[in-house]
Amino acid sequence: MILHPDVTATLRTAADTVRSALGDQVGARVEESLTRTLTDTVTLDEDGTAFVITGDIPAMWLRDSTTQMLPYLRFAGACAPLADVLTGIVRRQFRLIEHDPYANAFNRTATGAHWDDGDLCDDPLVWEQKYEVDSLAYPVQFAHRLWRATGRTDVFDERAHRVLRSVVDQWRLETDHEQSSYRFVRDSPLPTETLARDGRGTPVAVTGMTWVGFRPSDDACTYGYNVPENLHAAQALLALADIARGVYGDDRLADDADALRTTISAGVAEHGVVEHDGERVYAYEVDGLGGVVLMDDANMPSLLSLPFDAPEVLDRDVTAATRRLVLGPTNPYWFRGSAAEGIGSPHTEPDHVWPIALCVEGITGTPERRRELLDVLLATDAGTGRMHESFHVDDPTSYSRPWFSWADAMFCELALTVVDDERHARPASRS
Repeated sequence: MILHPDVTATLRTAADTVRSALGDQVGARVEESLTRTLTDTVTLDEDGTAFVITGDIPAMWLRDSTTQMLPYLRFAGACAPLADVLTGIVRRQFRLIEHDPYANAFNRTATGAHWDDGDLCDDPLVWEQKYEVDSLAYPVQFAHRLWRATGRTDVFDERAHRVLRSVVDQWRLETDHEQSSYRFVRDSPLPTETLARDGRGTPVAVTGMTWVGFRPSDDACTYGYNVPENLHAAQALLALADIARGVYGDDRLADDADALRTTISAGVAEHGVVEHDGERVYAYEVDGLGGVVLMDDANMPSLLSLPFDAPEVLDRDVTAATRRLVLGPTNPYWFRGSAAEGIGSPHTEPDHVWPIALCVEGITGTPERRRELLDVLLATDAGTGRMHESFHVDDPTSYSRPWFSWADAMFCELALTVVDDERHARPASRS
């Protein structure tokens, strides 16, 4: 993508603000990352939509294509060409959701390329059909935030209206997963790459929560009710109801979204909150039959990211206790070493922490911790100038994925949040 001059100027101004507050190194990294994400991952198509790759994989993930764009929401209201790009991305996301609401990643055109050619889904437009609730929640949430940031409603056409209805209907259907026709089978020795019971997943009770096949890491869920995904869905339903009333005047859709949000939230409260060491915490996954997974994963939405992804549907006391749990050794994917400590993932090697999780820890933490983690991230990029998927806690030169655009974006979001801290900490000037 070739940047419009106004976009280039907007990014330079944002980076200069970072330079003034945090120094040349952070400012340069923010400018490079914000520019590279647009120029190297976004393709504008003639139909007015935009296709976004994750970095080193040539497919568009509905989740990643949203999270990669989060920092730009800060500037979209004052830069119409940037808002045009973000609108084009949302248009593409809604078109892809309408095509297959169970797929997590798509090709730019119907090339027939797949992550695994042996999957049940052989749709030539679908790169992979792992059902992840965040694939629907993030685009809805992003469309809502873009509307509120810019006042633009042109993305909310009849297709978008149909898609919003389909999201509510699908999440409602999946509150009783046995009624669903969705299956995912992959011939793989890794249990995280396929679903049990001939593609239906492990058994679950009806709880009010909506079923999830795969985690935001693209790994199969151990139990079908992923709690951060459900709380993220509840937050997205708030946004959806606001769009339905404020843009479409569709009270029925809004009421249905509100009712489902209430059902999901009640399900989480009853089944997704468990006792641990005398405190009530959110589990990572449950099945409503007694199965509980206590952990967190670096990928968003996570338990750690809930104050960022689902701030209006949380129990604050439970969230605080959960944060203490996941940022310590009770979480089997929390690692500590000489270079860093933080959350990793079963999706990557042991003792590898994820820059995304470090950024999230900072964004949802204190101003002091944000500054600390910004320094850690700058010191652990192995001299590449880029954020990686993960790196070893004792040796940052051992890392996965040389270019992971989502991690770059979250670094920018963290840096911009630190700038906000600096601005708010300055005493007001006297008139």
